[in-house]
Amino acid sequence: MEHLDPRQVLQSLVHGFDPATGTELPAGTVLQEAQVMRALLAGIAALDADAQRTRRRAQLPQNVGRPWSTDEERRLAAAFHRGEELTAIAGQHCRTLAAIEARLERLGLLAAEQRITRNRYVAPLEGARRRPQRAVTVRPDPGTAAPSEHG
Repeated sequence: MEHLDPRQVLQSLVHGFDPATGTELPAGTVLQEAQVMRALLAGIAALDADAQRTRRRAQLPQNVGRPWSTDEERRLAAAFHRGEELTAIAGQHCRTLAAIEARLERLGLLAAEQRITRNRYVAPLEGARRRPQRAVTVRPDPGTAAPSEHG
């Protein structure tokens, strides 16, 4: 008997065939009931959704969803203060650009208005105007001199 994955088994049953032998199932089986057919199709849809989620997850950086350590935040702030590109910083930290921007915003190093990515957790108010650009307080990196006011 050939080993079939669960999706293939369900697909065979939906089409009215015995998954093990490939022969047509007799008329009047329970598989021809609407409830059973809907359940089989729901099972196929769930397996497809899980496979798609797994494929998407495999394309994400390895640290997606992991908590930030104090050391990692320090390294992030230092790279930001050195003027490194945010996409390069994201690559170094194995995180998404959105995660880098969100953490910089949380650390007070980047204003929400300066983000390239949008904050998907804060819904904009209907009809609300965009706030004017505000100055950002930049915390100096402990290992560097404080930035001057004029340049």
